[in-house]
Amino acid sequence: MATARAMLERRRSSRVRTRIPVNVVSPRPASDDAGQDHTAEVLAVSRTGALLRTSFAPELGSRIELRHGISQEHREFRVVQVSSQKKDGHFELGVEILHPNRNFWGVKFPDEQS
Repeated sequence: MATARAMLERRRSSRVRTRIPVNVVSPRPASDDAGQDHTAEVLAVSRTGALLRTSFAPELGSRIELRHGISQEHREFRVVQVSSQKKDGHFELGVEILHPNRNFWGVKFPDEQS
């Protein structure tokens, strides 16, 4: 089992716990013209991804679009982790941003220069 220090050293950027509302557009089924919109909540963010709390569980590796609930900016993400369903019926998704170009989340990360 990896130590906490080893896991931290492998991490590409620091994480910040936060609560941000997002809208998730899940991949559309082949028989449907549009994907489904889901309201979700971000629990933690990094420059390269996030941990989401959602009411659905997309397939691992699938692409989803997130719309930031405050800025309304949107970006495409890849699902890299899906938890088992929690007692409250929700899932936790680990997602990575596919085309990072600036701070999508609008938060200051601890390792940023002032």
